[in-house]
Amino acid sequence: MTDTIVALATPLGRSGIGVIRLSGPDSLSIARTLANKNDSFIPRVAHLTELVYPASSETIDDTLVTFFKAPHSFTGEDVVEISCHGSPIVLRQVIDICLARGARLAEPGEFSLRALANGRMDLAEAEAVRDLIDAQTVTAARQAVRQLRGEFSHELKPIKDDLLDVIVVLESALEFVEDDLPDTQATSISAKLVSIREKLDKIASTYEVGHLIREGLRVAIVGRPNVGKSSLFNALLGSDRAIVTEIAGTTRDQLHEKLTIGDIPISLIDTAGLRETSDTVETIGVERSRRAMADADIVIVLLDVSETITDADREIMSGVSELQHLVAINKIDKVSESLIRSLGELRSEFPDSDAVAVSAKTGEGLDALKNAIVQPFRSLEGSATGFLVSDARHHDRLLRAASDIDQSINSLTNKMSEEIVLIGLHNALRSLGQITGETTTEDMLTRIFSTFCIGK
Repeated sequence: MTDTIVALATPLGRSGIGVIRLSGPDSLSIARTLANKNDSFIPRVAHLTELVYPASSETIDDTLVTFFKAPHSFTGEDVVEISCHGSPIVLRQVIDICLARGARLAEPGEFSLRALANGRMDLAEAEAVRDLIDAQTVTAARQAVRQLRGEFSHELKPIKDDLLDVIVVLESALEFVEDDLPDTQATSISAKLVSIREKLDKIASTYEVGHLIREGLRVAIVGRPNVGKSSLFNALLGSDRAIVTEIAGTTRDQLHEKLTIGDIPISLIDTAGLRETSDTVETIGVERSRRAMADADIVIVLLDVSETITDADREIMSGVSELQHLVAINKIDKVSESLIRSLGELRSEFPDSDAVAVSAKTGEGLDALKNAIVQPFRSLEGSATGFLVSDARHHDRLLRAASDIDQSINSLTNKMSEEIVLIGLHNALRSLGQITGETTTEDMLTRIFSTFCIGK
């Protein structure tokens, strides 16, 4: 029999309300113990209930207790949700009593895993719960809701049905027909497989946009020391996150912060100034800056308008020439003549690089810089409509399924036996089943649900 699990379903810390969730066969009896009464809780009705210590009947808190009877609950089991005042002490006491009464602490994502096991949702929908919780923008939240409502699963179902129809025909031919498939039937099957593969390709093609909406962009600010990288970092964030001084080399390590530009989540990275140095700590920081450049989706190379372009600037520009990048010319609040000179020098030396003039001190040009950061990715947003694949695991399984179907089409074209053709088709069906959980291994489920929060 399944055991009973308990967890705090709201974030740790002080809050107006804290919700504790129980799921399993002993959920209701534990709730009755806490309420010190034997009366049944009416399912789906919130009961104003005084929770007490079982040993002394002393009051712990006045709460709302809601009972969801199996199978009409999130997990498909008996579920109790206890809404307490959000005192960490009170919540800890209630959980401790639940543990003493036979419950155990839930693992990450275990409530959702039980919902999957009991047929309350499929794996793609369960992953959407996590994505909705982790959503950084309104667009990401909307995509997660669409997946949670089964839109992805509904798109895959007719494809899997068509694939299964082809498998049935080939399995029947293998079982009952001694001769090879007639050319007309082989052609018909091949055309159907091509149609299935095209549908998979169409769905998979939305991943670039979906991944961008879900994960956002990694943006690294790089440049030689004292050009104003940390000042620009703070200006983009709108807060004094990085230490700023006139001393070159103040930033020794990377700083990471989140912001949103035009509904695209941005992971902004402030890096150590790029220069040759004998300082051991600064050398490590410079090396990390170079790695950040390589890993970033877009690199902002910062130049100082008050100085002419140096060999160090040229070396940095050479290092980003093969990367997605743009140039920000900082300190335009100083001298306008220098700005004109620097822009001219830049365009003559680096004609392929987009440049934006900014002042991290006054904020001038920041909106233009933000637009320049996301502009290369705006065309992606308009390239896909409807549901978007945003999970790398889903994308990988779609590509695998399409590749396996391609192999089967080639085998069919080369008049290979039905057994050979069926290998690719069964593999493709298995890959699609791994998206929704029908053919997913226990190890894979463990890895997936370990990324969930504890109370979900």
